[in-house]
This record gives sequence, structure tokens and C-alpha cells, in this order.
Amino acid sequence: MTRIGGFIVAVAVLAALLGPVVAPFDSASQELALRLTGPSMQHWFGLDELGRDILSRVLAGARISLLVGLVVVSISATVGIAVGAAAGYFGGRVDEILSRAIDILMAFPGLLLAIAMVAVLGPSLFNVVFALSLIGWVGYARLVRGQVLRARELEFVQAARALGASGAILAEASLSFLGLGVQPPTPSWGTMLNYGRIHLLDAPHLTIFPGLAIAVLVLGFNFLGDGLRDILDPKTGSART
Repeated sequence: MTRIGGFIVAVAVLAALLGPVVAPFDSASQELALRLTGPSMQHWFGLDELGRDILSRVLAGARISLLVGLVVVSISATVGIAVGAAAGYFGGRVDEILSRAIDILMAFPGLLLAIAMVAVLGPSLFNVVFALSLIGWVGYARLVRGQVLRARELEFVQAARALGASGAILAEASLSFLGLGVQPPTPSWGTMLNYGRIHLLDAPHLTIFPGLAIAVLVLGFNFLGDGLRDILDPKTGSART
């Protein structure tokens, strides 16, 4: 499973890096006469409601999803590790204040908070990253605080980052699906799903391929995270065997 997850993530990274080079068409070019055409030898994933090649847009959308996932997880991990380490190290009143702040934020559904924040700030890529980072650090803070209190090695950080990236990708797709994330004409898997749902009966390929891209990438990160956890925590690996 670790190899499968690593392979999926590697393919997604290559798609994000080389998407503009290997994409068969420009993600914004339109062929209105062929709009909603299904998969064919020329357009493997078909065309959307504006006659744009879906394969090219899926490849372009991979860059947005991975960018959001990696940036959000990097910021969240940095803030969470700092806050958690401070709470565990200093203890006392500092620990009490930081722990209560963590508990309050964890009491609210993260995606709903992100939706509310983006709705107030306005839909954009920067605001999505800001909102998800602002609520994403609490899980890392609680984890690191517990590890510092027990004076143990931080064995789960890499696995947590891999698992956190998949969550951020899902959150970005959800916000874009609701019209609160990346705005057209920039391709995003969530936005593609939103527009495709209107044509579920006459052009189902509009939702099938972006949906598969999200599902496969999230599954890959989960496989990779599970594998890293087993490698970095011998107790967990031995317990499973």
C-alpha cells in the first residue's frame, strides 16, 4: 500500500509539474461546436460545457490541489508544532491558555469554519489557503503537545503531514465545489465537479474524471501516510503483524 500510495502521489506531482507540457490542449481553449462531447481518441476525457478538454484541465487542476495541500499542511504544521511545543514545554498558565484555544477550535467542524471565513473574506486561492491554515494547525498542536509532555520522539510528523495533505485537498475541492474556492477560468477539480453536476445525465464524463482524480489522489496520500506511520512507529507495525 505504501508503494501504491507513493506511486500515486509521484504521478500527481509529475502531472502538476509537467501538466502544461504534456497536456494535449490548452486548458482554456474552447471548441464550442464540440461542447459536451464524450471521451474520444482525440479528447480522452471528453469536452466540458464550454468545449474545453477535460484531460488538460484535470492536469492543470492537479497543480492547484497539490499547491493548496502542501502549502496548507506546511503552514499548519509549522504553527501547530510551535504552539504545541510551547504548551508542552512551558506548562502551567501557558499550557492552559493554548490548550483551551485548541479545544475551542477543535469543537467546530473545520470545513464549516473554512466556509464561513471564505464567505466573509471572498472566494480566492489565497483566502482558501489562509482559511484552511488558520484552522489546520490545531491537530498538529495537540499531537506535539502530547509528545512533548511525554518526552517522546516525534515519530508521526511525516505520516501526519501526508494524511493532512489529503484532508486539505478534499477541503479545497469542497470549497471550490461550493463556489468559494479557486475562481474560473483557473481549473480546479472542485469547480469542475460543480459545473459537471448540471450535466449528470447528458454528459456524465464532466464529473467522472475530476471525481476520480480527487478520490485517487486522496487514497494515495492515505496509503502513503499509513505506510510512513508503520515505518516510523515500530510498535504500530508490530501490532498490526
